[in-house]
Amino acid sequence: MKAKTLSDIIISPVITEKSTILQESGKYTFRVSNDANKSSVKKAIEEIFEVKVVGVNIIFKKGKPKTFGRNRIITPNYKKAIVSLASGETINISEGT
Repeated sequence: MKAKTLSDIIISPVITEKSTILQESGKYTFRVSNDANKSSVKKAIEEIFEVKVVGVNIIFKKGKPKTFGRNRIITPNYKKAIVSLASGETINISEGT
């Protein structure tokens, strides 16, 4: 993996109904770059948000075919990381800190 800045590894938080329910148990979901691995995601989250990360799970989401009129496209592939924090640690995603 090429040397990247921390903001290149973490693209954005994922805010869905399921990820909001996971936040209550100390698990936060982020969209990450396609060449990110568990150790780089853990390091980036710990340095950006100043929290203690216990575990990282990475999911690779394949693109889906979509139809717009006569045109067929495939949405892009992406990686999603679910980060587990130590007990008592929280991230305020709406503020970004």
